This record gives sequence, C-alpha cells and structure tokens, in this order.
Amino acid sequence: MTTIAATIATELGATQAQVDTALALLVEGNTVPFISRYRKEATGGLDGAQLRHIEQRHGYLAELEDRRSTVLAAIEEQGKLTDELRAQVLAADTKARLEDLYLPYKKRRATKADIAREAGLDNLLSILIDAPSSDPETTAAGFVTEGFPDAKSALDGARVILAERLALDADLVGALRERFFNTATMRASVIAGKQSDGAKFKDYFDFAEPLDTLPSHRILALFRAENEGVLTLMLDPGEEEVFTGMIARHADLAVKESSWLAKSVGWAWRTKLQVSATVDARMRLKEKAELGALEVFSTNLREVLLAAPAGQRVTLALDPGYRNGVKCAVVDGTGKVLDTTIVYPHQPQKRWAEAVDKLAGLVTERGVELIAVGNGTASRESDKLTHEVAGHAAQAGARKPTAVMVSESGASVYSASELAAAEFPDMDVSLRSAVSIARRLQDPLAELVKVDPKSIGVGQYQHDINQVALARALDAVVEDAVNAVGVDLNTASVPLLERVAGVSATLARNIVDYRDEHGAFASRKDLSKVPRLGPKAFEQAAGFMRIQGGANPLDASAVHPEAYPVVERIAASTGLETEALIGNTAVLSRLSPADFADETFGVPTVTDIIAELDKPGRDPRPEFATATFKEGVIKVADLAPGMILEGTVTNVAAFGAFVDIGVHQDGLVHVSAMSRSFVADPHEVVRSGQVVKVKVLDVDVERQRIGLSLRLDDTPGSAKPAAKAGKRPGGRRQAKPASGSMAEALKQAGFGKGL
Repeated sequence: MTTIAATIATELGATQAQVDTALALLVEGNTVPFISRYRKEATGGLDGAQLRHIEQRHGYLAELEDRRSTVLAAIEEQGKLTDELRAQVLAADTKARLEDLYLPYKKRRATKADIAREAGLDNLLSILIDAPSSDPETTAAGFVTEGFPDAKSALDGARVILAERLALDADLVGALRERFFNTATMRASVIAGKQSDGAKFKDYFDFAEPLDTLPSHRILALFRAENEGVLTLMLDPGEEEVFTGMIARHADLAVKESSWLAKSVGWAWRTKLQVSATVDARMRLKEKAELGALEVFSTNLREVLLAAPAGQRVTLALDPGYRNGVKCAVVDGTGKVLDTTIVYPHQPQKRWAEAVDKLAGLVTERGVELIAVGNGTASRESDKLTHEVAGHAAQAGARKPTAVMVSESGASVYSASELAAAEFPDMDVSLRSAVSIARRLQDPLAELVKVDPKSIGVGQYQHDINQVALARALDAVVEDAVNAVGVDLNTASVPLLERVAGVSATLARNIVDYRDEHGAFASRKDLSKVPRLGPKAFEQAAGFMRIQGGANPLDASAVHPEAYPVVERIAASTGLETEALIGNTAVLSRLSPADFADETFGVPTVTDIIAELDKPGRDPRPEFATATFKEGVIKVADLAPGMILEGTVTNVAAFGAFVDIGVHQDGLVHVSAMSRSFVADPHEVVRSGQVVKVKVLDVDVERQRIGLSLRLDDTPGSAKPAAKAGKRPGGRRQAKPASGSMAEALKQAGFGKGL
C-alpha cells in the first residue's frame, strides 16, 4: 500500500518529499498563501492550487485509510479475511470501491436470498449452473419445501440468490458501472401538462445525449428540471445483451445453453445491477457537474475580484430604479461618503431636469471624476442621464466625469447586512447600495470581500451544488486574491483584513481597534503590539500587509520582514541605501540571486526579492478600462444582426461568455464564435470584466436571446464553427459543429439550457 503522500505526489507530478514537506507545513498551521509565497525552497515551488489540492486530497485519503482499517478489522473479526481479499481492500483507491468490497460482509437484515439459502436453494442454483442443459423444472422439483411449495417458487428463490451473488461481486459491479457510465445515454422528456410552467426548460422537452459528453451546466439544468417536476429523466444503458454478456462471462455462466440462466441474468441486471449502475452514474454526473460548476465559479470570481481598480478618484454612484428613484452617493478617493441623495428622473415621476441639475451640482461641487451606474433596472436610462449630467457639469467649468457601468450583484445583500448597518447606522438601506457600487468601482477587491461570494453573481447553478464545497472553494479564491494584491494596513477594513493569511476575524477587529485608538501604524513591527496577535500570526500575515510612507520603505513591499537582512546584504554589495536601491532597475538587473542565497533563503526567494525591489508593491491587477455602449441601443429590440458593439464580459461559462452590451440582457458569445482555432476553455480567450468588441449574429426578441461573436468578420445569421469537427486534444472527438442560424448553434451547445 502506497502512502498518502506518495499517492498525492503521483497525482500532482511532484515528488513525495515535496508533498511531505507541504503537509508538515500545513499541519504546523501555515497558510496556503504564506507557504506558496514565502516557503518556495521548502516545497520545491509548489503553487497555491497544488497546495490546496494536497490539503483537500489528504483529508479524503486520510478518511479512506481510517475506513480501510475499520473494514479490515470487521472482516477479520468474522474470520473471512483471506490474503486475496486483504490485498483488494489495501488496493482500493476510492471509498466507493472499498464499500463494494465490504458489502458482502456488512451486517444487514435478512434478505429474500438469505431465506432461500436457508431452504437449501443455493444447492439448486449450483446444479443449474454446473449442469446448464438440465431441465430447471424437473431439477427444482427436488427442492420443494414449506416456504417454497412448488418448482416455480424454488426457481424464483434460486434466481434471487444468483442476483444477490452477482450484486455483491465488487469486481463485476465496478466493471458494469464503468461500462454503463461510458456508454449510457441521458434521455429527458417533458411531463404532461408541464410545457407551459417549464418553458425555460423547453430545449430539454425531447432530449438525448451520451453521459460522457454531458457538460456541467447541462447536467445541473436537467437535474433542476427533474426536481421542479418538469422533466422525467431516464438513463438508457443501450443494448441489454452487452451487459448480460459481461455478467455471464465474469460469472462463467453458460447462458447460451440454459434459457433459465439467460433469463435469470437478465432479471438480475434489470432489478439489481442496472439500478446500482444508474444510481452510481447519477452520483458521478452530479460530482462531475459540481466540479465543473465550482471551477467556473472560482475562475470567474477570481477575475471579478482581481478586476482593474479605478483608483482613488472621487466617484458618484447611481443605484438605478423607477418608482423608488435613483439612489445616489458621492465618495471621495478613500471611499469616504461625502453626499447622498435620491432623484426621480424616470417614470412615473419623470423629474428629469431636476435630477440633471441636482447631480450636475454634486459633480461640480465635489469634483467628481467617475460616475458608477449599477447595471440593474433602469440602468440604460440612468446611463443616458449621466451623459447629460456630465455635459451640464462641463458647461459649468467642471471636469467632465467618465460614466462606467458597474455590476450591482450583491450590493443589496451588503446593504442589508450587519456589516453595512455597523458602517452606516444612520443611512437608508437603499443608499448603502449606492455607496457600495461607488467603492467597488474604485477598488473591486476591497469592497467585494464584504459580500458573500455566492451573491456576487458569477457562477452557474450555485444553489444546486454542495454548499460546503462551494463555500470552501470560494473562500480559497478570496483568500488568494487578497493576498496576491496585499492590503494597506492603515486603510483596510475588517472584512478585508480577515482574508489576510493568518488573520482571524478577532485579530482583524483588534487591528482596526488598535489603529483607531493609536493612529496609523508606522511600521510592520507595530503589528506585534496588537492584542492577541502573536509571532505565528505575524509570520503568516506581515508579508501581505503594506504600510505606505513608513519609516522602512520595505514595509510598502511584498518582501517579508524575515527577509529584510537579505535586502541589507544586497544593498551593502551595491553601496546603495535600501531606499536608493528600490526601483533601481539598472542596478537590480545586474544582480545574481545565487550570490545572496543562503541556507535560509534560497535562489527562488532571492529572485522574488530582487523582482519586488524592482517594482515594490506592484499590483497584479490590469489597467482600468471602460466600455462605451452604443447610443440609441438600450433594449434587445434595438439590436440588429451585423452591429458591432462594445461591451463588458460579465460571466464566463464552459460553453462561452456572456457580454453586457447595454440592453438589460447579456448576449452570449458561444465558444465556437470566439476564435478561428479550437477553444478548449473560454477562459483562455476572455475573462470577467474584460472590455471586448462583438458582432451581433442573431437576435430573438421574444425569448430575449442574443447571439454574439468575437470574430468581427462572422456573417450574421450564421454559426459556422471555428474549426472542423475532429479530434480534440487527448484523442476525443469533438461534437459536430452547429450549422445554420446562431439560434440553432446555441441550442446544440446548451445555451438556454443552463439557467
């Protein structure tokens, strides 16, 4: 039996020593961001994703080992643990395989097969198997008992014993499940009378697709439709003879010589083995779908959190609405609220001129540079309002602000939270949303950490997947994003500090309380004065904290305090002070990391230090850019095939990307319309928050669907594939590309099937 570390090392393509070291560091309480950034020598450069895989797989495999020990002890206690069975149990690499092996030895209630065995019918079965040409009725007549009064009931008893024997054969069950999953087809049909209520699932009313090609979003859509009572799902295994043949060969049953054996094997398949294979396949589909959904959600969340910040610019935010007005807030460059108001430019009040005057006055008075418009109800009308406001402000001599459409997903969740209430106890809930919209334009990461990641609106079917796994995955994404950027120790909020490696909710609150009482931190060393922040927490967190304008210029960088002596050696070798060394590319580019490496800090760490000195505190996020929506295009009906528009990617899924082009309904760029070459993953082409130019290919006003293309030379109304059908990397054949209209292409691809 291989060790847990060896198993994980094989999965990662790493060495066992790397995995052993990583596990030891994790057990000691080190965080993933800290290990990946500051312990590269120890782990051989394992990154955050690899470390999290080690952490999660270790938990699963440790549970597997505990269960393995329990199973071995239970079977041995029964006196049934053979050398062969022990070897099989020790080789079981999944919990499912282990439970299959243990199933025959589990204590259970008496079954029909047990009753039949007590009546001696296992001997009847042995005769029927060993002498397949014998007459079953005649043979069974000799086994008539009180519980089985005639030959037919005796044969039924023998058949039940055979079915249970087959169902308890772990090797057979495993082989059948694999064959079933790889060859079966998912079939869906609408339940009579549900056509209208389940219209959103229309594309599945008469549907069939092999299990092994079903994508994540489609699996979840099918299961949701089934749960809502719209669809009936059936997993069709195909030709029964394929499976009964496998059973007969495995159990060495002469079914061709015995119709009774043939019928009994078929019955065993339909009543037990197929049911087991179906349950297993549905579980595997759900696991596959959840993993796919988690991956998409995590990737999109990472991109949203690491979206380009507009920076410290005075911002006016509009949280649009009709009857209840447009909620407005002005915040300064640090996010401090300067003004709030509500205007009513839209129906039913239609006080447009009044709204323009009031907002233009705020822009002029406060020196507004950016206007953030929430992308919900009345957003395009409010965007139009901002252009008039900017024009009026410019006429009054003020700087003309830039309007930006901002996702308001989760803003209402934040505004009603305890956190928002504590931050703005005297502010109306609706106005808190406007403040959040302004701040998320200035610094998406700092503001979005205040919102439950599941409410940010970048996932697929988040309510249909395991919530514990979802929370764990998204928390990891947020933690990685915050630590990749770093936080300003003197301005960071409690929610932001909570995401720093090694900082608990209590420590985050203590840091802010200490800052409020004693003023700004002058150095990272001052962190040690914070109540309950001990050496371990300092070690984990310090490198991710930034202090701008402090006594030590390194405190504003990602160089960990423990490595300051390395910088001092580097500075001494150049004859420069540390401050003069920072940003001095000419000098730094000539340094050899190996010259400054020692037993504690190896070449990888020194390389990172030199790179950080060259560009201290560099922000890994992209430059800020905005999309400009086309004038006069504010609803789906305004669109026409052939239009070339600018928009912002709002979500990236396995089948394509959704783009906000300013018409209240995102359009879909199907994966086949992203590039002339094959695209295995849409994330390779676009990311959430990216500004792109798209061509309108197809518009369905009634169903509010928009087909877009990143290939601006595509012909409207056509969905010709990016590449001919053929083999994908890894040898699998691609599905045949769609042809005809974009609507047809989207239907084949699953657009509209994932809700």
